[in-house]
Amino acid sequence: MTLLAWLLLATGSIVLLALLMVAAGVFTWVERRVLGFLQERLGPNRVGPFGFLQWVADTVKLITKEDAAPAGADRAAYILAPAFAAIPMLAGFGVVAFGEGWAVADLDMGVVFVMGMLALTVYALVLGAWASRNRYAMLGGLRAAAQMLAYESFLGLSLMGVVLMAGSFRMSDIVAAQDGIWFILLQPLGAALFFTAGIAAAHRLPFDLQESENDIVAGFMTEYSGMSFALFFLGEYIAVMLVAALGTTLFLGGWHGPLLPGPVWFGLKVGVICLAFIWIRAALPRPRYDQLIGFAWKVALPLALLNLLVTGWIVVGRAG
Repeated sequence: MTLLAWLLLATGSIVLLALLMVAAGVFTWVERRVLGFLQERLGPNRVGPFGFLQWVADTVKLITKEDAAPAGADRAAYILAPAFAAIPMLAGFGVVAFGEGWAVADLDMGVVFVMGMLALTVYALVLGAWASRNRYAMLGGLRAAAQMLAYESFLGLSLMGVVLMAGSFRMSDIVAAQDGIWFILLQPLGAALFFTAGIAAAHRLPFDLQESENDIVAGFMTEYSGMSFALFFLGEYIAVMLVAALGTTLFLGGWHGPLLPGPVWFGLKVGVICLAFIWIRAALPRPRYDQLIGFAWKVALPLALLNLLVTGWIVVGRAG
């Protein structure tokens, strides 16, 4: 790779990281405004027009707030855990195709790479919980490990039907295969299972039992404050956008759409999915932990296997 290519790659990566962090901040404002509307209250409405600059004020507050490790904590692990929560999510966007030719790296195994980045978040949660030396945090970390193990079991299987139909793990190839019809119409069960598991992978309500304030204060984040706390939340909001971007690529035709440029269509579809995640947070209560894990192993995993079996039978039958 030439020096110019390296410079272009580095510049594109820096611009993408900056845009993602700004988008995550704006997302927090959108979520609070939408939740306020759904719950018949105002939400942020003081700092800036319609409270738009509230996320900037919150960022400044968290940056300047004291961030001290609790007594007895493993300081190295305590400091590293928040970074491990945010960095894999930011890296996952490196292979997302926002439009035709609009990707930092169009890898052959792009889908597998994104799945790997999503799976790495559990290490940050467990590490932060263990390093805090707090019983509530430890309970949250154990819940996170068990939940991710259960939901990763069918998250990957739910999208294998799309991979079989497209014949590739490359993001751009999967989008190109949906030029005539979106895969959500051909894989409705796979899409439903994917988005269900995606909510759990992003640690969002109603699947946020690892930080449930009702019974374990704030779970793995109990002892965190300041910028460390902000990094955990940055990782969560970036994860929501990453799941939405992956779902758009796999099931909603990626950048395909009439009239508007491809990246605009991609952004609109991702925005709609993110709004759906907010609506789900406002509408659904948390299940019991045994119900959450039982659904993953007893219902979702068999359905994902059935969907994969039927899809494989259809694809092989057509090839024959």
